Amino acid sequence: MKTMIQKIEESSKYLKKQGIENGAIGIILGTGLSDLVNYLVIEKEIPFEDIPNFRSSTVEHQTGKLIYGSLSSKKVLVFQGRFHLYEGYNFFEITYPVRVMNELGVKKLIISNAAGAINLDYNKGEIMLIEDHINLQGGSPLAEKGVDCLGNRFVDMSEPYDTSLKDKAIKIAETKKITLHKGIYAAVVGPQLETKAEYRYLKIIGADAVGMSTVPEVIVANQLGIDCIAFSVLTDVCDPENLEPIDINNIMEMAKKGEQSLIILVKQLISFLKLI
Repeated sequence: MKTMIQKIEESSKYLKKQGIENGAIGIILGTGLSDLVNYLVIEKEIPFEDIPNFRSSTVEHQTGKLIYGSLSSKKVLVFQGRFHLYEGYNFFEITYPVRVMNELGVKKLIISNAAGAINLDYNKGEIMLIEDHINLQGGSPLAEKGVDCLGNRFVDMSEPYDTSLKDKAIKIAETKKITLHKGIYAAVVGPQLETKAEYRYLKIIGADAVGMSTVPEVIVANQLGIDCIAFSVLTDVCDPENLEPIDINNIMEMAKKGEQSLIILVKQLISFLKLI
């Protein structure tokens, strides 16, 4: 049986043979946030299932492929789609792309997701910069058996999202007149959405938005010393006193609306990263 290290090395060696060079900026795109690829100068597209030891995304609205190319004249390694706990994957599988990115020399990581707004001052189609998070997924990618061979398991999480990247994103949003909320993201298992009681609970514990991803990826990025920043596109408002049945079409529409502002932010942020 292959060890964790052997799997990661096998995946990275395959990708290097495909022409992917060390040192790109990593990007993980979540549900409905795929239009960014239209701004890339694409050099290589590889379906997840073609990469050794990768899983296939089972989420209907996520493509599941790796794209290598340039954005704002900077090399980027884009994972279009991700893996979730609710798909039946373990935390090592969920965070596997981050570990492969690290093997490929990625030191800056931009993460996006779709989330529901717990903070009722937020509106659908707006963006939230994740300043901190609450892990409600019942586990950790650092608690997997054998993961100690991949780095320190007792990782400091006092500042999980890079301060300089956050500050720059805030300045870009101000300059471009983009509404950018700053808040706390709660990660739950899903895939069902929350009940009224659960939304009330999330508000009480300090969450501004809720989703089903991102936190495991951020934990591993911190373990590996990768500077990361994360954004939530707010696709619905979670008001327990006026809760309406889910409309997936409206959620996808709001994801697309918010994505247009997020694309501007990410392009400008990557231009900044050339100076780091």
